Formats: sequence, structure tokens, C-alpha cells
Amino acid sequence: MRERDDEWTGLMRSAIAGDSAAYHRLLRAVTPVLRAAARRGLARAGQPVDQSEDIVQDILLAVHLKRHTWDASAPFAPWLFAIARNKLIDALRRRGRRIFVDIDDFAEVLPGETPVETVSASEVAAQLQSLPARQRDVLQSIAVDSASIKETAAKFSMTEGAVRVALHRALASLTAKLREQ
Repeated sequence: MRERDDEWTGLMRSAIAGDSAAYHRLLRAVTPVLRAAARRGLARAGQPVDQSEDIVQDILLAVHLKRHTWDASAPFAPWLFAIARNKLIDALRRRGRRIFVDIDDFAEVLPGETPVETVSASEVAAQLQSLPARQRDVLQSIAVDSASIKETAAKFSMTEGAVRVALHRALASLTAKLREQ
């Protein structure tokens, strides 16, 4: 391990000094190690390991673009692995916590068409009348009259925050009542 780190450090020093052959040897030497690390990191995160090559390419590109920032008096491996760790974290953040499921596995069990439930205007109007007056007025002003939050707040002498709260409560209450039916 120590031998490898010393070799990589020497190759990077030569590469920084302008030896392109040393740079190519360094990249060929670190690539399999980075690939294995990316696969391990993806597997630990529960992500498909077939995405590791993209991460390796991101790491190699970052090494190339940022090689001038490496301190030649320091060992190369910790600098490389810090970049690798950050690129893996970036890739995992971009992917999020997604679970990949092939939809074809469920083709037979997926329903055809889901019936759409409709609510008549008279049902909505009846439920609107059951709301508290302030919530009903705010909902009417914003949803029906197309007034802004600011305009509604001025109209009813309320703060904009109070209008948002009243609107949220009105919509939640109305939704719950319509679902009960």
C-alpha cells in the first residue's frame, strides 16, 4: 500500500513537471482502484453499480482539471481519494434515494383505466358554505376572483401569512369534506 502511494506520488510529481507518459501511467494505475471504490460506494448506498463508470470519469476529469491544486510535497493518494469521495457523494445526491423497478415486471397487474371521480359544482358550493366565513372569503378571493395573496390580505385587513394559513386550512377542509362524500 505504501509502495503504491509512493509510486503514485512520484508519477504525479513527474506529470506536474511535464512528463505526459508519467501522467498516462498514473491514470492507468488509479483507474481500477477508483472503479472498485465507486462500485463499493454505490453498493453501500443501495444504488446500481453499473453507474460506477460515470463516477470514475467524473473523478478523472476533476483530477485533470484540478491537478494544479495538488501540493507536490504531500502524498497524492489522500488528495485523489478526497476527490473520489466528493464525486461519489455528488453522484448519489443527483440520483437521490430512488429505487429502480422494471415496469415490465408488473405489466399484467397494472390496471387499465382508473375511473375518474367527479364532483358537481353544487356539491362544491354546498361545502364552501360550510367553511368558516374568513376561510370561505379568502378562498373565494384567491381561487374564484383570481386575487393575489397581497390583494386578499389588503382586502380583508389580514397579514399575507394569515391569508396563506386561511387558504391552506380552507383547501384542506374542503378536500376532506369532498372525500367523505
